[in-house]
Amino acid sequence: MPTPDASLPEVARIARDLIRFDTTNHGGGRANGEREAAEYVGEYLRSLGLEPEFYEPIPRRTNVCARIPGRDRDKPALILHGHLDVVPAVADDWSVDPFAGEIRDGMLWGRGAVDMKDMDAMILTSVADILRAGERPERDLVLAFFADEENGGVEGSALVVENRPEWFAGATEAISEVGGYSIAAGSDRAYLLQVGEKALLWIRLVARGRAAHGSSLNADNAITTLAEAVARLGRTAWPVRLTDTTAAMVDALARLTGTDPADPDAVAASVGAAAGFVGATLRTTTNPTGLTAGYKHNVIPDRAEALVDVRVLPGTEEQALADIRRIVDPGVEVETVHADIGLEVPFAGDLVDAMVASLGRHDPGVPVIPYLMGGGTDNKALAALGIRGYGFAPLRLPADLDFTGMFHGVDERVPIDALVFGQAVLTDLLRTY
Repeated sequence: MPTPDASLPEVARIARDLIRFDTTNHGGGRANGEREAAEYVGEYLRSLGLEPEFYEPIPRRTNVCARIPGRDRDKPALILHGHLDVVPAVADDWSVDPFAGEIRDGMLWGRGAVDMKDMDAMILTSVADILRAGERPERDLVLAFFADEENGGVEGSALVVENRPEWFAGATEAISEVGGYSIAAGSDRAYLLQVGEKALLWIRLVARGRAAHGSSLNADNAITTLAEAVARLGRTAWPVRLTDTTAAMVDALARLTGTDPADPDAVAASVGAAAGFVGATLRTTTNPTGLTAGYKHNVIPDRAEALVDVRVLPGTEEQALADIRRIVDPGVEVETVHADIGLEVPFAGDLVDAMVASLGRHDPGVPVIPYLMGGGTDNKALAALGIRGYGFAPLRLPADLDFTGMFHGVDERVPIDALVFGQAVLTDLLRTY
């Protein structure tokens, strides 16, 4: 249960407690596991009179779910979901202990404060507000907290969807992370509502050469070949390619900032700290993230490998792979380690209207703009069940806070008043939609 602290709003206490569970996920099956965090969530749900179910397909990779009956059970159920794992944090790089859940300068600091234990806490406390008031949501709510999202969900949501699809019976829509937050748009503020995600391609580049003594002349050095391929791919300037969502986003931001919509990169650059995040939605990105080669200083190895995180616009996966093979050199192998679909749904419909209205009631007059996220969420797994997913973790943020830069970054933190705002908006939505 939440750690007592009357000086903090409950949503901040829950988020802080969740941060204190070190659920680090290194990927590739190496993870601390989510079990204790899932048990904490389950205990909280029980305190609200709910009956959580647990699913642990792999030891310590724990998922938890609960259903709340709505007032109108003829309406399709709505899923609220989050993940309990986090990416690693190198403590020496941080100003605080990344797993202490420290409160400083009006902010909650720690790994997961942004991605996404903040939203987990907003989900829990929003439904708590409704249930403690003796009320029921408008429709059935399915609350799901997944393992392994930071590894593409292969040991989490993918297995839940495959083996526990009944958890989501009757649901047609889902809400999760990375959307609904505010950005600076010139001198104005705007909210980005996520209605799409780029497709995921995690690839491995493999270069082979001739092993030899480190002092020899060797024109067939695997590391040199790999380094050249990595540099070419990492420095590739991929062209802008707009989808329906990003075209609408560019037009809306251009109006707010007074920039030329014919220059999408200039529009992206006009949104302050969020520029990098917004710019990444306009094109393919290919970021090298790991290198493996060699075993002794005076031995030239015969093999070198690199990992590259590739994110492409929905429907462009095959073309991107063909381009990558052309860029890196015919002698470098391109292996797909993990791939997942892209998503894009219309910025329209009753749920979108309800999310926009809820934000409008709490921050009147501020525009809400469609957004296609550069990363991915567990909405990809739920799409296999025909469930339409959105990103809506509402946060009203200071204009000078580099919020998007904190996803997987150092000194991750979120303002406490933004958590309180988000909980209020989410509670409003669940009462009315």
